Amino acid sequence: MTRTRLEAFSDAVIAIIITITVLELAVPHGSGWSALRPLVPIFLSYALSFLYIGIYWNNHHHMLQTVKRVTGGILWANLFLLFWLSLFPFVTGWMGENHFAEVPAAAYGVVLFMAGLAYYILERTIIAGQGPDSLLATAVGRDLKGKVSPVIYAVAIGMAFVEPWVSQGLYTLVALIWLIPDRRIERLFQADEQGE
Repeated sequence: MTRTRLEAFSDAVIAIIITITVLELAVPHGSGWSALRPLVPIFLSYALSFLYIGIYWNNHHHMLQTVKRVTGGILWANLFLLFWLSLFPFVTGWMGENHFAEVPAAAYGVVLFMAGLAYYILERTIIAGQGPDSLLATAVGRDLKGKVSPVIYAVAIGMAFVEPWVSQGLYTLVALIWLIPDRRIERLFQADEQGE
């Protein structure tokens, strides 16, 4: 399989995930501003999930740019990531419908944690296939964001049972950490092209 086909398949799945997630936003019954009030938690959970899916799509795109040869391991690791991302609509809707209650907020964190783990597995699988001196290995370096995020997720999952709004703040914090575009891969591509 070519990298282009893997990217196209992943992009299609991610587009479907976003579409399914937005379907949780039901049309309000009523024409006044007060009709929107019950939808606020659903909208907030949707906005956070949309942000996360966008971050994964962006970083996934950059990461796949480093792949020279797609292996079976990369295909399975990519499917593992897509599996966890495909659960976003379910936990987003559950959490929003239940106004960030304890168990749905914790379940949301578990999906975030597992998606982060799956992304890390895909990253490591690509590096294993491309070599320790590969573009991705060089770009990732110590990967501080990748190491801090699961710790914050774990704390947030626990906090969901104490104070769900704190867990939401921690989920948002991780999204903000990753919102700043990671230019390491782009810079290495530019340096590589200029060196040729």
